[in-house]
Amino acid sequence: MKKINLKGPIVNDSQKRFYDWMEMAAVCPKDISDELPDDGEEIELTVNSPGGIVNAGSEIYTALKEYSGDVTVKVVGMAASAASVVIMAADKIKISPTARIMIHNGSVYAEGDHRDMESAKEALTTADKGIRSAYMGKTKLSEEELTDLMNKETYMDAQKAVELGFADEIMFQEEQIEIAASVENGLLSEITLNKVMNIMAKEKAPLPKDNSKEINQMKDELLKEEILNSLY
Repeated sequence: MKKINLKGPIVNDSQKRFYDWMEMAAVCPKDISDELPDDGEEIELTVNSPGGIVNAGSEIYTALKEYSGDVTVKVVGMAASAASVVIMAADKIKISPTARIMIHNGSVYAEGDHRDMESAKEALTTADKGIRSAYMGKTKLSEEELTDLMNKETYMDAQKAVELGFADEIMFQEEQIEIAASVENGLLSEITLNKVMNIMAKEKAPLPKDNSKEINQMKDELLKEEILNSLY
């Protein structure tokens, strides 16, 4: 069995190098297609993704759907938005009891006059129709039911995902599992993490070029901006 990871946001092939440069987890269609075996060997796709670009997700979904071997998905954290579409291509979807699946309508930033707005609306309507089609093929829910769930931006825990048909089984369901949640979970704040990353970046071995300090500073600023934007 070939094991493949799909972790981090789903981005276009042309965008992936920016995430790599900033040392941020991300996945593009080429990452997945390059990992698919040529001999039809069974694959296991481990997923923890907040989603991302719809077209990139569609490309990964199609690649998995066309793959000649069996595809098993294990949702270990989150399969949201475009990632929830990707996993619909699997022959079997397993979900951790602590994981979630989220579906919603597509969204886009648009500007311009009424013609541009109409064009954006048409693009979103078409995208949502394609997304529903992928869900319908797996869950057997009606178009009306899925439209309602997408309109509500629905989050599903493991049990709900299986009940609605978005997953086939819950992992470890025969084992006794204790789950604890606390407000004080020991996680560092985003601000603290950003400061730590800045310090770690400075501690790295200097690059061979004379502008290494400038490059590291630029990378730190981009990371800081990305983290701050994620808080809104």
